[in-house]
Amino acid sequence: MFVLANFIGAVATILNIVVTILIWLIIIGAVISWVNPDPYNPIVQFLHRTTEPTLRPIRRLIPFRSPIDFSPMIAIIILFFLRLFVIGSLIDWSIRLKLLPK
Repeated sequence: MFVLANFIGAVATILNIVVTILIWLIIIGAVISWVNPDPYNPIVQFLHRTTEPTLRPIRRLIPFRSPIDFSPMIAIIILFFLRLFVIGSLIDWSIRLKLLPK
């Protein structure tokens, strides 16, 4: 049972790292968007390619258009929920599997 527990713990850790990186990329992309960046800059293109799949569905769901784009903030809240609920549950599950009587 310890192999399954270690596997679940490893998946939770990797998911946590991916979610953390995505949160930081969204924050950096939002801050860079304030200064009207060059769209041909490779860093700007990378940020757009990595964050747009997360932000596009949220932008479609927002019923109103305003000068301020709230989709990064909503995405970060969703990612924090994912981190707390899903990844936290996986970590707890892993710990409980390790504590099962043998």
